Amino acid sequence: MLEPLRQGLPPLDPSTVSDAASCALPARYEAVREARQFSRQTLSQWDIGDRFDDICLVVSELATNALRHALPSPPRHPSAQEPLVRLHLMRWTERLVCAVRDPSRESPVAYDAEEFSEDFSAESGRGLFLVDSFSDSWGWHPLSGGLGGKVVWALFGLRPTE
Repeated sequence: MLEPLRQGLPPLDPSTVSDAASCALPARYEAVREARQFSRQTLSQWDIGDRFDDICLVVSELATNALRHALPSPPRHPSAQEPLVRLHLMRWTERLVCAVRDPSRESPVAYDAEEFSEDFSAESGRGLFLVDSFSDSWGWHPLSGGLGGKVVWALFGLRPTE
């Protein structure tokens, strides 16, 4: 179990964000593809080339984890005001944060490289290992107030635009 980690996450003061975009992800696995497409389109509009592939991979992993591990079973139907899973992309001048909000209060579970070396053929369990490998930092924190659930985020450093 991972303790909530807040350090490294930029302040979420809207006045300091250069660009922001978000989308609701429906409670089905096809939503991972939708999250990737949304990210590709958004990152292209923001002209983020140097970390494009890393960011899209991490978005896929965060969305997959939220849909696989955080949704209630059986899935309930979200109201228009409360999507079960939501992807947020926020860009500052020299950094970008991908954050996925989900309804679970359970801590994300990260496996280490030794566990993979024992069973390299395993088809799951590598998500947060990949997030850690391809982002500059990542963490999670529970949502406060009446918003149940948590946010899992990944931070990417960006080259300053010329």
